[in-house]
Amino acid sequence: MLTFPAQDAKTLVHLALNEDVRTGDYTSLWTLPAEQVQTAKLIAKEDGVVAGLPVIELVFAELGSKVQIETFVQDGDPVKVGTQIASITGETKTLLSGERVMLNFLQQLSGVATITNKFADALKGGKTKVLDTRKTIPGFRTLQKYAVLAGGGSNHRMGLWDMILVKDNHIAAAGGVLEAWNAVKKQNTQNLKVEIEVENLEQLKLLLGLGVNRIMLDNMSNDLMREAVKIVKESGDPVELEASGNMTLERVKELADIGLDFISVGALTHSVKALDISMRIK
Repeated sequence: MLTFPAQDAKTLVHLALNEDVRTGDYTSLWTLPAEQVQTAKLIAKEDGVVAGLPVIELVFAELGSKVQIETFVQDGDPVKVGTQIASITGETKTLLSGERVMLNFLQQLSGVATITNKFADALKGGKTKVLDTRKTIPGFRTLQKYAVLAGGGSNHRMGLWDMILVKDNHIAAAGGVLEAWNAVKKQNTQNLKVEIEVENLEQLKLLLGLGVNRIMLDNMSNDLMREAVKIVKESGDPVELEASGNMTLERVKELADIGLDFISVGALTHSVKALDISMRIK
C-alpha cells in the first residue's frame, strides 16, 4: 500500500505557493467576480501513470479555500490521452491561483511514475527489480521515491543515514575494498545494511563470504555482469547483486534475465520528463 509523504508535501506546497502567489494573484483577483464558482477538470494530455493526487487537497488548503475534489483514478493508475483525472469545484479565482503549483507537482511526480513503470515493465517476468537513487530534486526526495513506488519500482536507501553504501571514493580513501569493509563492520553497531561498490571481478571475489549484504556492479559491461552473477552463484554466497551505471530501457531489457537482484537507475528522478496534464474550467 502506498503511503503519501503528506507532511513533506505540505512543506513544499507552502514554499511553492509563497514563490508563485506571494502578495496575491492580482490577475485573477482583478478579472474575475469575487464569488464566482466553477468546476475545473484535470485532463491527461499524454499516456502515463499518475502520482501525487493528494497534493491537490494540500494546495487549496494552503490557499485557505474550500473546494470539492473528485478523483477518477488513483496514484499508480495508468491513464490515456484525454482521461479525466479529477475535478475540482470552488471559487474560480482560487482554482486559477493554485493551478500552476498543483500541476507542477502532479506533472513531475506523474513523470517519475511513468518512466519507472516503463523500466519495471522491461524487467517484468524476472526477479530483477528497478531501484531509484539519491539523484533527486533537493527537498523532493520522499515525494519522488513515493512516485517511484507508484510506478511499480522499488526504493533504494532514503539517504546517508539508513544504509551503508561504500562507493569508489570511500574505497580509495580507505586504502582498498577490504579495508573499507573491515572499518564499516567494526563500527556498524546499528546493524545497518551494507552495500559495497566494485568496479571489477577481482574486487567482487575479495568480498565473497564476508557477510556483505549487497554488492553494486558499477559501470560494468553486460558480459562482465553475466560473469559476476555466475561467480556469485558458484560461490554460494547469498549476497545481493545490484547493477548501476548508464542504464537505458534497451539495456535493461538485455539484463532482465541474467540473474541480477536489482538495477538502479538515476534517470527515474534526476532528469525525468513531466507528464503533460492540463486544467480546464468548464
